[in-house]
Amino acid sequence: MYQCGNWVKGEGGVREILDPSSATIITKVTEATATQVNFAINAARVAFDSTDWHRNTALRVKVLRSLANLVEKSAEEIARIETKNTGKPIRESRLDISDSIACLRYYADLVECKEVWEKEMGDGTISRVKDEAIGVCALIVPWNFPLLLGIWKLAPALAAGNTVVFKPSELTPLSFIKLAILAEKAGIPKGVFNLVLGDGKVGQALVEHPAVDKVSFTGGSKTGQWIYEQCAKHIKRVSLELGGKSPLLIFDDANLENAVDWAMFGAFFNQGQVCVASSRILVHESMHEEFLKRLSNRLSALIVGDPLDEHTEMGPLISQGHLQKIQDYLAIGISEGANLYFGGEQILENHGFYITPAIFTNVKQDMRIVQEEIFGPVITVQSFSEEVEAIQLANGTVFGLAAGVLSQDLERAKRVADQLKAGTVWINGYHTPHIEAPWGGFKQSGIGRELGPDGLSAFIERKHININQKLGSNHWYKRI
Repeated sequence: MYQCGNWVKGEGGVREILDPSSATIITKVTEATATQVNFAINAARVAFDSTDWHRNTALRVKVLRSLANLVEKSAEEIARIETKNTGKPIRESRLDISDSIACLRYYADLVECKEVWEKEMGDGTISRVKDEAIGVCALIVPWNFPLLLGIWKLAPALAAGNTVVFKPSELTPLSFIKLAILAEKAGIPKGVFNLVLGDGKVGQALVEHPAVDKVSFTGGSKTGQWIYEQCAKHIKRVSLELGGKSPLLIFDDANLENAVDWAMFGAFFNQGQVCVASSRILVHESMHEEFLKRLSNRLSALIVGDPLDEHTEMGPLISQGHLQKIQDYLAIGISEGANLYFGGEQILENHGFYITPAIFTNVKQDMRIVQEEIFGPVITVQSFSEEVEAIQLANGTVFGLAAGVLSQDLERAKRVADQLKAGTVWINGYHTPHIEAPWGGFKQSGIGRELGPDGLSAFIERKHININQKLGSNHWYKRI
């Protein structure tokens, strides 16, 4: 682990890191004790309180740009680490690394050009609004996009001037260990960036520590609810990006072949282990049967295999435990009366955690497979007849992270998008995040936004300074 500018061995136990494609051990890592978590937090606290990191914008910009350049030079190595550790196809890992580099550069540029707002007020005073760092930030990310989701938090947190204690998932720490090596080379000051490894107990120690000023978490809804409760006790700043059950609405004028393309990409990218995965397909009744036929034909030809193979389109699930969770949901769907129209079979000959993508039909809105996040290659397909019905079905869960609308009638598509309760809505597309635009959810999909200026605002406090230039003059007293 990396703490206060030093590499240290964890004293909390040894964890085997597995390759999901073969269920074999890649390496072993040592994890943190509660004492080591406290040390990392205290290092971040001292670095924030006793250095000029949060006051020196030029230094922060220099470090972020240097880190981006170093990641770029090591891009292929990091992509292979990510694929080996997560099981995602190598082509997808390369996209993650490219987007991570762009994110680092974006926030360096954003803080470099940011100006203090100043205005003369009606009473003759001058008001200035400046951004200040929050302090020590605990950043906790899941296993599905270890580097990319980590950079989405780390880049704005550092750009704003905060110090950081970062915890990756215990399943996928390898790419961020590599990033810490590069951060050190980039010249990040001691204590500004600290890396701790471990499971939920380490995360709990971070969240509950009184010296942590902000918690930013991406992951499951139950854990997010617990974090929210803990932060509320001390009015600790918190950002939560939680679960999703995102719909893709396919209207009767959509190009059917394109609709199948977007449905496959939206639902099965990264094996469906994506918070915004379009796991609920809502298709107009006039296209329902033909859509299912074409989608199942395409899925039959999907290349599932070695994620390091350039031709692989879908890799393994992250772990045996997650594979069992997906199989449990398949059983739940069948027990609820849904029809397993396609797939859902474990692929044993690959020796990893592989399963074929699954389609459920004949589903009802109150079924668990419609309402709960499965987080895997399992979708439900429902038909609708009218626009209003499609919107009602789309909004009919506790989640509101993302949605997609496919229609050649752009006015209708925009009208529908305006009525969907989701933080991101794609029209005639899906999945692509844009660094300049906010990312986050409505309802139980979270609190706050990442990316864009909103992502930076999540790591700052805004201070209003009002200056009375007429020394000794009390305008308010005279007005009274």
